[in-house]
Amino acid sequence: MRKYLIPKDGKFYKANLHVHTTVSDGVMTPHEVKKMYQDEGYSVVAFSDHEVMVPHNYLTDDSFLAMTATEISINQYWGWDFEFQKTYHFNLLSGDPEKDFYKAFNKNNIWLGNSFDYISENQEKHSFIKEYQIDNINEVIKMSNEENLLVTYNHPVWSLQDYSDYINLEGLWGVEWFNNGCVQGGFIDSIKPVDDLLRIGKNVFPVATDDAHYPVTCFGGFVMVKADSLTYDTIFKALKEGDFYSSTKPLIEELYIEDGIITIKCSQVTRIMLTTERRYTQDVIGNNITEAKFDINNYLRRSTKNECKYPYIRLTLIDKDGNEAYTRAYHLYELR
Repeated sequence: MRKYLIPKDGKFYKANLHVHTTVSDGVMTPHEVKKMYQDEGYSVVAFSDHEVMVPHNYLTDDSFLAMTATEISINQYWGWDFEFQKTYHFNLLSGDPEKDFYKAFNKNNIWLGNSFDYISENQEKHSFIKEYQIDNINEVIKMSNEENLLVTYNHPVWSLQDYSDYINLEGLWGVEWFNNGCVQGGFIDSIKPVDDLLRIGKNVFPVATDDAHYPVTCFGGFVMVKADSLTYDTIFKALKEGDFYSSTKPLIEELYIEDGIITIKCSQVTRIMLTTERRYTQDVIGNNITEAKFDINNYLRRSTKNECKYPYIRLTLIDKDGNEAYTRAYHLYELR
């Protein structure tokens, strides 16, 4: 029986889940962001200004969805020598379009003067002390999950972080493997933190974003969400459940498994790789590949062994210019 790993029904909507406006340190107004992204074929933008959660539902119409979000930071210590500090940055994407607060807020963490103007009355009621230590950080993630906020771990390379900083994080929804603003600044992330977390049983989704502050940092990384309609609840549900892939250019049209064989159909690429949690891979290389099949029956049989912990497969697509796309990880129960 054929089982679709990316839903068969519905429509793909192109989304940028990380952007900054004049509400914080971006140079573009929310209206300008909407126009720029719509003109480039995007249907969804999450407005994630620093430290304040500000709904922009007035921008939503039949062809565009403004999602409510914020980016929060937890620094080693607060001071002017930020150049040397490690920091955690997380995007919090709200399941409620009207939400104008989050419980991990602290006014003392706002570092941009103009952002004070956007603190809501609801937000004023909260003051949580954030500290650069793992128990406190995991409490922030837990609180956010309880508020129905999807938590993405942002740009670990720019944050000067390594394996020891992210491996003990609990409750993440996503991890940025591509951040266009950081790439342009010379800080190039990778898929490795995603695999590291997956291999110890933490189900995180790979996310590509722009982290746009200026026009030049727009249109680099995106996600393609498969959903029945362009409504807030439908798009949020699709994101939460992993009905999307992330990319810097290659497009996926179909992804399904039938009789232990995975089939992927896509735009023209030169390489498609199947990666797992262990030393088992498959690879298709060529010119103008638009379809590939991977027989994983042997992988599935061997995954019943006791030593097989947290089995999963995921796919990587690379085009002739080196642009990449990643599916999320698919686990054993989804492949049988």
